[in-house]
Amino acid sequence: MKKLVILGAGTAGTMILNKLYNELDTNQWSITIVDKEETHYYQPGFLFIPFGIYSRKDVIKPKRDFFPSGVSVIMSEIDKIDVNENKVILKNNVVLSYDYLIIATGSRIDPSEIEGMQGSLWRKNVFDFYTIDGACSLGKFFKNWEGGKLVIHITEMPIKCPVAPLEFAFLADWYFSERGIREKVDISFVTPLSGAFTKPKASAILGDFLEKKNIKLIPDFLIQRVDNEEKKIVSYDEIEVPFDVLVTIPTNKGDEAIARSGLGDELNFIPTDKHTLLAEGFDNIFVIGDATNLPSSKAGSVAHFQADILVENFLDVIEGRKPSAKFDGHANCFIESGFGKGILIDFNYDTEPLPGKFPLPGIGPFSLLEETQMNHFGKVMFRWMYWNFLLKGVELPIESHMSMAGKRF
Repeated sequence: MKKLVILGAGTAGTMILNKLYNELDTNQWSITIVDKEETHYYQPGFLFIPFGIYSRKDVIKPKRDFFPSGVSVIMSEIDKIDVNENKVILKNNVVLSYDYLIIATGSRIDPSEIEGMQGSLWRKNVFDFYTIDGACSLGKFFKNWEGGKLVIHITEMPIKCPVAPLEFAFLADWYFSERGIREKVDISFVTPLSGAFTKPKASAILGDFLEKKNIKLIPDFLIQRVDNEEKKIVSYDEIEVPFDVLVTIPTNKGDEAIARSGLGDELNFIPTDKHTLLAEGFDNIFVIGDATNLPSSKAGSVAHFQADILVENFLDVIEGRKPSAKFDGHANCFIESGFGKGILIDFNYDTEPLPGKFPLPGIGPFSLLEETQMNHFGKVMFRWMYWNFLLKGVELPIESHMSMAGKRF
């Protein structure tokens, strides 16, 4: 019997588990999935918690609710992967042998990378929202905050969901406007990028939105430290940005088990073939989602598109063929812009976001690179789609490859 081991039961791991379970003969395949937590988090929902739109209970469900029967589930932290022996050693001393391995260990924030980030102001005046505890702590803080300097800050790229910091800025503008204290809140968006976003054309448009909402953009800021005593962040070239509350996206890194296994880069992301999703140098290890080092966004939509490609290539490989499917870096993201509206972008490795209609040419119902109410509904609707379709590996009527239909140059 062939053995497939999947490491990680987040978005990417759960999707690929369900898709492959439907493709493989369970009389010939033993499938094991490993994760250290029983709870599944709807991470896009963390964005809404600080503004009272979602609560903790809105973004969590048991992971086992999404696993098919007949799959072996092991809840344990991973110690390391022995690629020479085709084995995974777990922290509970269990050793799993595999014929094929899929790594979906994701990424996590590491605030310890920056001097002072976890200092005396951590979760008091310095917050993250990329964890559920950080988002909930910030929500409590905002309820009683009466204004001052709000700094939204990105430490370095890559990060999960590159548009999320922008969405946070737009929602903060809306939230404090609704509370009637927007004129008392000075909002700055501080980024290591030269503009608002990673793609130049979209960056220009999103930068205009920041300007319209009176949010100051501070680009090319490479943080060196957080000064807790004087409440300021300081760059390597000694630029200082003072704050009353700092909402930061710390360094994003891959799982520590990847470092212990000698498989990752300096941030513990795994060198991965950008088209086949095979780990570089291996013909029996695939990588999916945030665990990769690919130049695509670390986002749920990307993991969804990757999953379709990975299934095709996995079936090719186990049947003795070369992987034939090619991932093109496809990503699409709903960007919550506040006041009940949103923006949608659709792009891949080679093509920047373009205006047009999505997914149906000329019809939509969603508009690309435009702020519309329908795009906001799409963002809100996605949570239901996530729990009921995406995680369960259900096929959706959206192509894995980016389509140019409906787009305007």
